[in-house]
Amino acid sequence: MDPLRVCINTQTPLLQFPSAEETPRPLWTIENDFSKLTAGLDYRFSPGGVTRMVYPLAKRLIANGVWKEVHWVSLNPNAPETVQLPGITLHNVTIGRDRMGGYGKVKETIWTTVHGLDGPPLSEELFWTDDYGEYTYYNRTTAELIRSLDADVDFDLFYIHDFQQLPIGHMLGTLKPKVFRWHIPFDASRIPEQWRQLFSTYLTAYDVVVVSSEKYRSAFRKFGHKGRVQRLYPFIDPQEYHHPTPEEVGAVVSQKGIGPVDTVVLVVARMDPAKGQDRAITALSRLKDRFPHLRLVLAGNGSFSSARAGLGLSKSGTWRRHLEEHARSLGVADRVILTGHVTQHELDCLYERCAFSILPSKFEGFGLVVIESWLHHRPTLVTERAGVAELIRDGENGLLFNPDDPNELERQMRRLLSPRGKLAERVAEGGFRTSRRCSIDAAAREESRLLGEMVEA
Repeated sequence: MDPLRVCINTQTPLLQFPSAEETPRPLWTIENDFSKLTAGLDYRFSPGGVTRMVYPLAKRLIANGVWKEVHWVSLNPNAPETVQLPGITLHNVTIGRDRMGGYGKVKETIWTTVHGLDGPPLSEELFWTDDYGEYTYYNRTTAELIRSLDADVDFDLFYIHDFQQLPIGHMLGTLKPKVFRWHIPFDASRIPEQWRQLFSTYLTAYDVVVVSSEKYRSAFRKFGHKGRVQRLYPFIDPQEYHHPTPEEVGAVVSQKGIGPVDTVVLVVARMDPAKGQDRAITALSRLKDRFPHLRLVLAGNGSFSSARAGLGLSKSGTWRRHLEEHARSLGVADRVILTGHVTQHELDCLYERCAFSILPSKFEGFGLVVIESWLHHRPTLVTERAGVAELIRDGENGLLFNPDDPNELERQMRRLLSPRGKLAERVAEGGFRTSRRCSIDAAAREESRLLGEMVEA
């Protein structure tokens, strides 16, 4: 098979640029040559699982000669029109701040519904509202840009990522192969009846839908989708994670307010109600007397949707304030550290310093932070409603719990905090072995095979 020309589409951009409030520099002065930009000053890489997967995969498949040319289209209202990376051209879409609000409302309605969260009353006429018109406008604008690029580049394949972009395949109007990767949880029972027909129409525009677990593949079948559904586990590149020296770890954790005798429990997640950090705070409050040095570290800030340079939604700040008040009400405010955004080096240091990590989400599409913890040889407690849970054997490579039962999370934390036995060591090493199933080496093989099948079909 000849090397492919591929168009990638995500909502979240690979690179985020400072908002107008953060820098007075106009967009036209920002270089569109990545090699001339300075990390931390001109841009930062977007956090989150989608971009952490897609960028390493693109680089690997380009290096392996599987992909020849990549164009990556995403929503990025505060960025130059294009940014050129080696082998990858980023194309940034903007729809105007007056339209972003309606788009954001529809996106959040879909998000909260699929995750089973409380939100605004669900409108049976969602797809006839003015807000949905803005959501459609964004997708149509994106599709038109992709179509214009296709006229110049002649793509072999379109790779569309995540629920925000679902209508894109239907809008492209081409018979070329289209792959859609669904990153969030999928439970057919949580899709409102009035949404089903339109969702089905959008899904059938794709040659294959990729999901993160066997559970989700079964759910798509239950939903009634007749097309191909392929399970491919999400992945990360182990080479992006490092083991800092004890001196480096000490410097970072001291700056975060972690003392030398503290026992650190780590939660790595953006500030979002779906991530369930409040459950970890509740469990901490029940253990505080027995373990006086126990500290809970909540690492992470908002997503692209919450960033001022992104959609500017306020949920991350609202959720952070809720967590702070929750900790105060339970008498553990002095035991909870909220770090905000952390760099990769800081994150490596926090993993190295923690006793174990927790993924406390109510629902979670997969949970790449579990793989990160395993790469650092740290045990992890995982909500049984995460996609990654199907890889875990309780007591062998992790511990599972029901996120709706605070007693169960507390009990599993006690098991790891107990000085007797070698449970923590056993599940950490078992997890490290399991992490190979979610490495970029495994992904490059599986993705190359799948995408090759699509092009050759």
